[in-house]
Amino acid sequence: MIAPSLPGAAAASCGVALFVAVLFIASMRLPGRREYGAHRPDGCRVIYRLNGLFLFLLSLLAAACAELAGLRLGSLIENFWNLLIAANLFAFSLALLLVWTGRATTPPSLRSFFYGAVRDPAFLGVDLKLFSYRPSLIGLMLVAMACAARQYEATGNVTLAMALWLAMLGLYLFNYFQFEHGMLHTWDIIEERFGWMLVWGDYVLVPFFYALPGLLLALSGDDVPIAVALLAIALYLFGFWLFRGANQQKHAFRRDPSVRIWGRRAEALGERLLISGFWGIGRKLNYTGELCLYIAWTALAGWASPLAWLLPLWLAALLVHRAARDDRRCRAKYGALWDEYCRAALFRMVPFLY
Repeated sequence: MIAPSLPGAAAASCGVALFVAVLFIASMRLPGRREYGAHRPDGCRVIYRLNGLFLFLLSLLAAACAELAGLRLGSLIENFWNLLIAANLFAFSLALLLVWTGRATTPPSLRSFFYGAVRDPAFLGVDLKLFSYRPSLIGLMLVAMACAARQYEATGNVTLAMALWLAMLGLYLFNYFQFEHGMLHTWDIIEERFGWMLVWGDYVLVPFFYALPGLLLALSGDDVPIAVALLAIALYLFGFWLFRGANQQKHAFRRDPSVRIWGRRAEALGERLLISGFWGIGRKLNYTGELCLYIAWTALAGWASPLAWLLPLWLAALLVHRAARDDRRCRAKYGALWDEYCRAALFRMVPFLY
C-alpha cells in the first residue's frame, strides 16, 4: 500500500466527496417507493424513498465495468491510507456542519458534536441518517471487491478464502438493502441523533475497519483449510437465519399483529412485546446472529493474521453493551410489562450466559 501523502490525501478527498455526491444525487433521482417511518415522540412520521437496493446493484455494475475498462479496483487498496484520511476528514467536517446547522434547536457543544444536534436532519428532501448507510455499505462492498481484485493482480488467482469472504459479505449487504424498509423501525433511525458517533461509524468505521479480513487476505494471499471453510459456511448460514429471521419476525409483527410466526398466530404481551418465534426465546437473538456472521467470515482470514479477529471482538463488545443499553431503555419505557417479558425470554444473547 502507498504511504499517505498530502497530494494523495487531497486527491482521495476529492474522490470521497464525489462518491458521496453521486450517491446522494442518485438517491434523489432514482425510482423507489416512498414509505413512512415509525411515529416519533411528537407524533410526526418521516417519509423515506427506498431505492437503496437499486443503487447498490447499479454501483456494483459500475464497479465491474470500471474494472473491465482497465480502471483498476485494486488501486483502492494501494491508496487505502489516503482514502482513510479522506474519509476521516469528510466525517469530521460533516459532523461539524450538522452541529452548526442544528444550533437553532441545540446549542453547540462537545455533546451535540458527538451525539448530534438534530434527530432527523435532511437535505433537499433526503434523510441524511438513512442515506449515510448507502455510501457506508456500498463503500464497504467496493473495498471488498478491490481486495479480491488486488489479490488477483498479485497472485493470478482468487483464493477460496477470498471468494467465500466476498460472497458472504456481498450476500449480507444485498440483504440489508433488500430489507431497507426494516431499518425505518430501528432504534438508530427512530431515536438516535445524527452526530459524530454515527457519522464516523458510517463513513470511516464500516467501509474500512469492516473490510479488515479481506484486506489481510489480499496482502497475504493466504488460503483457508477446507474443514474451516465448511465450518465457516455452516456458522454463516445459521447466523443469517437467526439475524434476519428475528428482524423479519419483529417487522412483520409491527405491520400486522395477527401475523403467523412459525405456523402460529403471533403472541404478544400487552399487544406490544412479541413473545413468539425468536423473541420468545431470547431478547436480542438478532445481535447473536449478526455476531455469528462476523465470526464466520473472519474465520476465513484468521489464518492470515490474528489482526482479523479485531473486528468480531470489537463487535462482540459493542453488541453486548448495546443489548444492556437496550434493556435499560425498554425497562424505562415498558415498566412492569418488560419485567414480565424478561420472565418469558430469559436471556439476551446467549443461553445461560448472557
